[in-house]
Amino acid sequence: MDDVERVFREAQGRAVATLIRLFGDITLAEDAVQDAFVTALDRWPRDGVPENPAGWIVTTSRNRAVDVVRRTRRGRELTEGIASDRLRAESGAEWESSDMMEDDQLRLVFTCCHPAIRVEHQVALTLRLIAGLTPSEVASAFLMSDEAMAKRLVRAKYKIKAAGIPSRVPDDAELPGRTRAVLSVLYLVYNAGADDSGRSHLRAEATRLTRLLAVLMPDEPEALGLLALMLLNDARMPARGGGTDVVLLKDQDRSLWDQSLIAEGQALVLRCLRRRRLGPFQLQAAIQALHCAAGSYEETNWTSIVRFYDRLIAVTPTPVVALNRAIAVAETQGPTEGLHLLDGLADTLANYHLLHAARGSMLHRLGRSAEAANAYARAAELARTEPAIHFLRKKSETIGPAT
Repeated sequence: MDDVERVFREAQGRAVATLIRLFGDITLAEDAVQDAFVTALDRWPRDGVPENPAGWIVTTSRNRAVDVVRRTRRGRELTEGIASDRLRAESGAEWESSDMMEDDQLRLVFTCCHPAIRVEHQVALTLRLIAGLTPSEVASAFLMSDEAMAKRLVRAKYKIKAAGIPSRVPDDAELPGRTRAVLSVLYLVYNAGADDSGRSHLRAEATRLTRLLAVLMPDEPEALGLLALMLLNDARMPARGGGTDVVLLKDQDRSLWDQSLIAEGQALVLRCLRRRRLGPFQLQAAIQALHCAAGSYEETNWTSIVRFYDRLIAVTPTPVVALNRAIAVAETQGPTEGLHLLDGLADTLANYHLLHAARGSMLHRLGRSAEAANAYARAAELARTEPAIHFLRKKSETIGPAT
């Protein structure tokens, strides 16, 4: 049962994408693939998992979809079209090939992330249709009720149908702008899994989809940059603690870092640097590569990290980038200068817990214990996850009573 579910989930996104291309109906595709899953639960434990699970799912769900459309008003017309199409071929045909199904996934990613669709709907659709998460799992990722998420997904699918959004990869003129939107959505999905250990599957799905995008779009350096960023972040996950623990970078046991992921991520960063077309994800990956290259916190090349942040803030002038740059500056010019930069962000990031946590760290280094304790206490009030809240409260209490 578990093996069937695992294999099916791995193939589900590809099957849904192919069915959407063939029938042009998201709901029909989802229902047909779900019916195929029910059939797989009955047959696979008895007959064994087929050699080409995704092809089997597409064949089975295609047959189910054909049965459904035959019963509709347009059923005869559509079925006649299918009869003259490659859909009549059985498993192993060209349309069932991995390459074609991956192309279908790429088309569907761009459909889900069309600019006419709201960002929160783009993320939800990507998780549902491409990552293959259930509506309940998508709801959990957004901390929403199942009913509210079901309505969101219905609205998003209706928007695609009503606006006539095509399932295709944009042409060359559109591609740069559209690709940035796709990568941003995948990064949002990744961070949803990175911020909560209970949702680590989202991190894995985002990485898988980004890897697919990097393979299918080898000339897009930002796709490589995002993949490198995810791999380098994942490499350090085992040392970041779990449960109610948070382990800061300077306190991490670096022997726990995954060296194979680091090597792959750093190789991708080098490929990006050679192209000299550095965008936001490539710059962030370069910063992470420098962290991963250091044998200890003290050996970190903070000067180069600040230089990369200078370039990053030039192309992405956001308060969060400025916050991270201030933290790096504090390592090269001291906590006084870092605190000065943070104070300039106080109004913009007043409700962002990491600003107050960074202030707490710098104030503590300057010997201003009471202020540091207050800053950590405020960070704990604003934090959203239990591990972060527990860690920040402990920091505040260890330094001294907040006033």
